[in-house]
Amino acid sequence: MADTPHYPATDHHAPPARTVTAHDWLEAARPHTWANGIAPVIAGTGAAAFAGHAAMINAVLAGIVGWFLVIGVNYANDYSDGIRGTDDDRSGPFRLTASGLIQPHGVKHAAFVAFGVAGLAGLALCAVSGHWWLIIVGIVCVVAAWFYTGGNNPYGYRGLGEAAIFIFFGLVAVLGTQYTQANHITGAGIAIAIAIGSVSAAVNLANNLRDIPSDSATGKITLAVRLGDRGSRTLWCSLAAVPLVMSCLLAIIATPWSVLGLAAAPLLGLASRPIITHAKGRDLIPVLGITGRAMVAWSLITTLTLWIG
Repeated sequence: MADTPHYPATDHHAPPARTVTAHDWLEAARPHTWANGIAPVIAGTGAAAFAGHAAMINAVLAGIVGWFLVIGVNYANDYSDGIRGTDDDRSGPFRLTASGLIQPHGVKHAAFVAFGVAGLAGLALCAVSGHWWLIIVGIVCVVAAWFYTGGNNPYGYRGLGEAAIFIFFGLVAVLGTQYTQANHITGAGIAIAIAIGSVSAAVNLANNLRDIPSDSATGKITLAVRLGDRGSRTLWCSLAAVPLVMSCLLAIIATPWSVLGLAAAPLLGLASRPIITHAKGRDLIPVLGITGRAMVAWSLITTLTLWIG
């Protein structure tokens, strides 16, 4: 696909006459989504600790992998959506490609630099843990990250984005973190992976709920477009409640202390307010950041309780 940005025909959409700044790059990396890469590692380390062996070096390396995968996904989405023109009329955060501040190939290169950093950290993690076969898992993760919105038939345009996030930033990230430290997977780890995957999917769903009007107009058929406004809000509430359910389950199968994970409920409630009050457009943007913070809070609390347990 040619690296030529799509701009509407009207002159007022021409690229702004200013230089791209470090803040622009940071905003396009979407820091409010970084929790999706960091929380699974925190929670997976808690699962490893409960299984009998937590390794901080492994955790740090896994954290770098998760963090830079998220950054790479965000830049890849910026590039792919930008050249397709699906970001021309959106109410979400700033995008580099659609703004015209930088040539699309520059954003694509940034995405692959981020994927490269994640890959190097992943190789180091394989070396430290001794599980070299996980290189295959890492390659699959990068391919999935790129084809979310990249390529000729992106699966994110077919309503599969939330399912992929549940798998890669939930099951794979949490259980991979536990496995590279404890060398096996436990029932507690699976429960935690389901919780993290559900909230990660909720973050993405909130983003797509906000963009239903623009995505529908440009043919980007996300899960939110398929479900519609009401169905998407119902699903978001269901996904956001999963960690609270899993805290109760962990209190039974792991340690009673895990019930303290319910302390994340107020943050999840705050995140749900724009959802249940039918806020639209830019009023839904805070949901992403608050949900991410709730996910990190739940991960930290749950990890602490499992460490104690």
